[in-house]
Amino acid sequence: MRRFFCLSLLKLTLLFLFTSEIHALPVLFDKLSSGDSINGNQLLYNGRIWRDLYVAIKGDQFLFTTEFLPGKVTMNGKSFTVSKLKYDILNDEIITVTEKGLVLQLNKEMVDGFTITYKLRDYNFLNLVSDSLSKLDGYFHVMYKGKSALYIMYYKEISKRGPGKNYEDFVQADRVYVIKDDIINQVRNRHDFNKVVADKKHEIKEFMHVNSVKINRKYPDSFVPLLQYYDSLR
Repeated sequence: MRRFFCLSLLKLTLLFLFTSEIHALPVLFDKLSSGDSINGNQLLYNGRIWRDLYVAIKGDQFLFTTEFLPGKVTMNGKSFTVSKLKYDILNDEIITVTEKGLVLQLNKEMVDGFTITYKLRDYNFLNLVSDSLSKLDGYFHVMYKGKSALYIMYYKEISKRGPGKNYEDFVQADRVYVIKDDIINQVRNRHDFNKVVADKKHEIKEFMHVNSVKINRKYPDSFVPLLQYYDSLR
């Protein structure tokens, strides 16, 4: 009887320790304050350890490249220069590496925005949260901002297997938004854009003809000169 009681007590103790350890793991991964720093500034990393869950998929889920890029991150109003930054556009998350070599997915709720530098060009992103006035939610590249604005959401999805295709791969499908008078307009084609600039339709048409300007959603930069000209007319 005594032996049975001791064995039962031992099992309960081991179960308690095992359960406690499981519940402790997320806390360890959520808040890492191991003395790492960005540019010498002590920083409490808030996020979780990143794991690549898509190694079996052809291609990658990142914007531009699988390599870590230099950039800046603004968290709770404070900006930090970061030497290693990647943007996962499948899950809309940013990833960095701590000085101790931990690959960390930053807590999106703390990130105000970030910048990544690729091929000598800075790409500035804002973290927008949807509300009753705006349905935009996530990281958006601010490509142009004047009286109007041009926001780009970079996005990848995993394609399905099809006839003659025995693998899954990543397919990029970016979304273009023009903000005018605080109204968000998704632009999928030339017709959508014409509706946004309808009050200056003839001037825009003439500008495109004289300057041989064509717009293409796959090349969001093509919208910038038109919006700059449009803003100059307003």
